[in-house]
Amino acid sequence: MAFWKKIFKSTQVIDKYSNISSFKDVILVKHLKFQGKVVDIYITTEKNINLYELEQLCDSVGWVRRPLNKVKLAIDHSFLTLCLFYKNKHYKRLIGFARATSDTVFNATIWDVVIHPDFQGQGLGKMLMDQIVIQLRCADISTITLFADPQVVSFYRSLGFITDPDGVKGMFWYPR
Repeated sequence: MAFWKKIFKSTQVIDKYSNISSFKDVILVKHLKFQGKVVDIYITTEKNINLYELEQLCDSVGWVRRPLNKVKLAIDHSFLTLCLFYKNKHYKRLIGFARATSDTVFNATIWDVVIHPDFQGQGLGKMLMDQIVIQLRCADISTITLFADPQVVSFYRSLGFITDPDGVKGMFWYPR
């Protein structure tokens, strides 16, 4: 219970921003120093994102490319999608992404959590995860799972995720 109380209190909304075309529910969540300037970081739940920007973001962390038409379907069928971006007067850049699938009642799985390397180590991954967990818990979803590469397991542990709870093992089936 202490974990959830911490999560619900940990992220502060700085301001709402409503003048960005093609985005809804856009909220200013952080001011960061980037390349010698302070930039504003926004979060949105909008699913209509530029797939090429998302592909570039995934490329920046070395992920294997997936067919964009399938990425679009995955996003469209996701229960929740969160995007982090920064915007100034002349430029908008996608710098973070995460999504969750769900049965909408009991369970959700978080997928595709990514922060651009230029912005890693500044608390944005934690912020993104905090927000996705908050929104899933507000939907009364009690079991939240994810899959993590070995190099990021400690990050997710620091957020309260545990491996093999009560001896439960994730299992996979692949075509032969």
